[in-house]
Amino acid sequence: MEARLTGIDRRETLQFLSYKGGPIPEDIADDLERCEKMLAAVARPRAVWRLFDRESDGTLSGTDFRPEGEDIRRHLEGCGQVILMAATLGIEVENLLRRTQARNMADAVILDASASAAIENVCDNLCADLEAAFRPRYLTDRFSPGYGDLPLRQQAEFCQVLDVSRRIGVTLSESGLMLPQKTVTALIGVSDSPREKRNRGCSACNLYETCAYRKDGRSCGQA
Repeated sequence: MEARLTGIDRRETLQFLSYKGGPIPEDIADDLERCEKMLAAVARPRAVWRLFDRESDGTLSGTDFRPEGEDIRRHLEGCGQVILMAATLGIEVENLLRRTQARNMADAVILDASASAAIENVCDNLCADLEAAFRPRYLTDRFSPGYGDLPLRQQAEFCQVLDVSRRIGVTLSESGLMLPQKTVTALIGVSDSPREKRNRGCSACNLYETCAYRKDGRSCGQA
């Protein structure tokens, strides 16, 4: 499946900018549009996914990876298989953000928020493609390491199982930061029966107050 960036939802960009609502000044609207065009011009989205059977203890077949936590256990309840997915906007966006930070911090803040909205679009498109491919079976929504009580430290195992470095050019720093930063990893359950979608977004997460993603103005993939 091809990774697709089909649009940047300005409402999501404004949410990442903590915009409280009301009319947007014309000069800010112009800045948003300019930054969106800059981003779209350089983004080279890539994605990878794999399907695994889920063993009785929650381990993904053929691996030693067992997602930890009660939240992910409940999320995958009734799912005999699990999809691991990863998507990134590419190193070109990372380089654009760094160059812009060096010369214009106002633009850099808008670009960062726009890029967060853009990677959400890529993930949503990939999930839509997966849902179509797996019909008549049913998919859960996506659930990322660091969300709920699924520990962020499992990101390293996740990335190793998906081989993201070789397949889509994503690396993981010693501190657990993915590079390029505009990258999302997630698990998706596959079930033979319909699954109720969860309330999504930062406010629904029990790590809302302490979330490292949110403090950095980023998303774990649930927004």
